[in-house]
Amino acid sequence: MYEPIRTKSVHTMTGTAADYPHRSREEELDIQLAGHLAALLAVTDELRVLSPGPDLDEAAERLAEQVSRLRGGGAPVRAAVAGAVHEAGLGALHQRAHALAGRALVVAASRADTTAAILAAERMDAHAGGPAERSPEVAGAGARRGARRHKLTPTH
Repeated sequence: MYEPIRTKSVHTMTGTAADYPHRSREEELDIQLAGHLAALLAVTDELRVLSPGPDLDEAAERLAEQVSRLRGGGAPVRAAVAGAVHEAGLGALHQRAHALAGRALVVAASRADTTAAILAAERMDAHAGGPAERSPEVAGAGARRGARRHKLTPTH
């Protein structure tokens, strides 16, 4: 009555698992972490041009080392940034850097990469708050004001 099916179904997998490359979870996390750190490096380079300082120079070098390590020794692409940005633009760059460092921290933690996690946490701290809060003199004054405002009282 019915004729048997002589051709393969369109729903049959045509290839085997060896037909295309697979990456492990660790390799995928390496790629993702390298991407976040490379993006953070690009923003750090922009900040270095706009407000140069030894802290940003050191951070950029450490970020470049981590990206190179995660990419198997390949140096990250770094572009020279030129142009003037007003204070609001500088604040936006710090916000972007803070967000990128946070993403890198999450991936580094799931990957159990202590070195990258510490670096990402340090960069988050460095980019937290506004420009006034990043200045050591103003930050110290703000901490003193906050300590006076939120005095701890004994409860016993």
